[in-house]
Amino acid sequence: MKTISNIKRGLLCFIVLLIPISILAQEQSENLELYQSIIPTSKQSLLKDIDVIFNTRFGFNSEFKNGDYSKSVFSVSQFRLEIKGKIHEKVGFRFRDRYTRTPKIGSQDNINRTTDIAALFIDFAPRTKFSMGKLLADLGGYEFDMNAIYILEYNDILDNSDHNLTGVGISHKLKDGKNTLKFQILDSRTNILKEQYDNNIPDGTVESKTALAFVSNWQGSFFGGKFETSYSYGFFNEAKNTSMNYIALGNKFKSNKLLLYYDFKYSAEDLDRRGIVQKLVKGEDASKDVVYVENWLRAEYRVKPKVNIVLTLMTHNSYWNGNPDVNACNKLFTSYGLIPTVEYYPFKDLNLKFYLGYIARRYDYSSYAEKTYGLKDANTGRLSFGIIAPILVL
Repeated sequence: MKTISNIKRGLLCFIVLLIPISILAQEQSENLELYQSIIPTSKQSLLKDIDVIFNTRFGFNSEFKNGDYSKSVFSVSQFRLEIKGKIHEKVGFRFRDRYTRTPKIGSQDNINRTTDIAALFIDFAPRTKFSMGKLLADLGGYEFDMNAIYILEYNDILDNSDHNLTGVGISHKLKDGKNTLKFQILDSRTNILKEQYDNNIPDGTVESKTALAFVSNWQGSFFGGKFETSYSYGFFNEAKNTSMNYIALGNKFKSNKLLLYYDFKYSAEDLDRRGIVQKLVKGEDASKDVVYVENWLRAEYRVKPKVNIVLTLMTHNSYWNGNPDVNACNKLFTSYGLIPTVEYYPFKDLNLKFYLGYIARRYDYSSYAEKTYGLKDANTGRLSFGIIAPILVL
C-alpha cells in the first residue's frame, strides 16, 4: 500500500510540473508563428542551389616609372560579388557586380557598367543552353576566359575593352562531348555612339539603327583534355558602313604540373573602339582604320602542392592605317609585358593563395610617333604582394 501511495504522489507531482511546461511550450509556439523567418520555410530549400562568391584580390603595391620609385599603397584591385544558381530544374541565373569600377548607367543598354553579368540561362535540351540579359561576350582566348582576379594586368586590347554586353546567346555541346559551339547577338556597345567615343567621331558618321554585335565561339578538347581551344570571331556594327572585326585564338596545354596558355588576338576597327591610338594622337581628328595585334603567353608550374610559379609574357602592336599623313609610318608603337609571380596556397581545402608578383611593361614608339606626336619610350613596374581568393560564402 505504501508503494501505491508513493506512485500516486509521484504522478501528481509530474502532472503539476507538466502544466506550466505545456503552457510555456504553447507560448513559444505562438512566438515562433509571430516571428517567422525572413526567408519562408518553403523557399529555404532553394538555397542549396545558390552560390554566393566574393571574387577578391587585395594587395600592397609599389609602383615604378622609368626606373624611379613612385609610391606604395594598399589596394583592393578586384572585388566582384557573384550570385548564381538555379530557380528551376532547367532555369538558372548569374549575377556579378564589380565594386572596383566607377558606376554609370549605359545610355543604350540601360544598366550600370559595374554589372558584369545579369542573365538567365535556360536548358532547352541536355546539350543546348539559351542565355539572355547582360552577358560576357564569348570573345575567346584564355586571357579573357580566366577569372579576372587571377590576371595581375591585362594586355592592351582587353584592358581597353567593353566586353560585358546585353543580348542573347545559345550554346550547343556536340555529341562527342569535346566540342562546344556558341553564338551571340549583342548590343555592340553600352552607350549611344557619341557617348561611347566621347563626342570624338569623324564628321559625317551616322549612327546605326541596328548597332549589334555577332559573336561566334568554338571550344574544343583534344588528346584526352591535354590540349584545349577557345577560338572566336566577332563582328561589331558600330555605325553606318562602319564596323569592327575581332579574332581571338586561345590555346591551352596541360600536363601533370604544367599549364601553358597562348592567345593570339587581332582587332581591325573602322573607328578606334579601344581608344589606344586616339590617346596617342591628341589634337588629331578621330582616328579611323586602326589595327591591333597581340600575343599573350602564360605558363604555370606547380613546384610543390602548395607552391605555384607563374610567368606571363605579352606583346601588343598598334597600327594606324587611316592616318591622313601620306608619309606616315602605320605602326605607332609596340608594348611588352613581363609578369613573374610566385603563389602560395596555405590551405588544402580552400582556394585562397598569397602571391608575390612584378608587373613590368615597356612601350617602344616608332621614330615617326616620336617625331610627330612627341612620344618617348617608357617603362613601368609594379611590385605586388597580397591574396587572391574566390571566397564561397554560401
